[in-house]
Amino acid sequence: MAWPLFVLLGLVAGGVSGLVGIGGGIIIVPALVMLFGFSQKLAQGTTLALLVPPIGLLAAYTYYQQGLVDLRAAGLIVAGFVVGSLLGARYVTQLSNAMVTRVFAVFLIIVAVRMLITAKG
Repeated sequence: MAWPLFVLLGLVAGGVSGLVGIGGGIIIVPALVMLFGFSQKLAQGTTLALLVPPIGLLAAYTYYQQGLVDLRAAGLIVAGFVVGSLLGARYVTQLSNAMVTRVFAVFLIIVAVRMLITAKG
């Protein structure tokens, strides 16, 4: 298995997540599909499995030390995320891989266009 490449992917995704505050899935899911040949569903499921251990703990603590973490908001988001991810996972497993790939791609396009339009500075 290409474990060093998976570790490298984790380093890149973690680094970019720490730098710009995005979820690692926006990097990991496309990388697993395009570079490692995972199906869209397998990539998404694998990326969700990354959320189980506290992988962002040290990065979050660094932000927290600077007063840049709202613990109340984070806790509420986690509560919603737990329920939302369960519902989303149950729904997506019923769709075809092609449909899931298209939905993910459209989501990325919408996010990118919105960010380009609303960017200030």
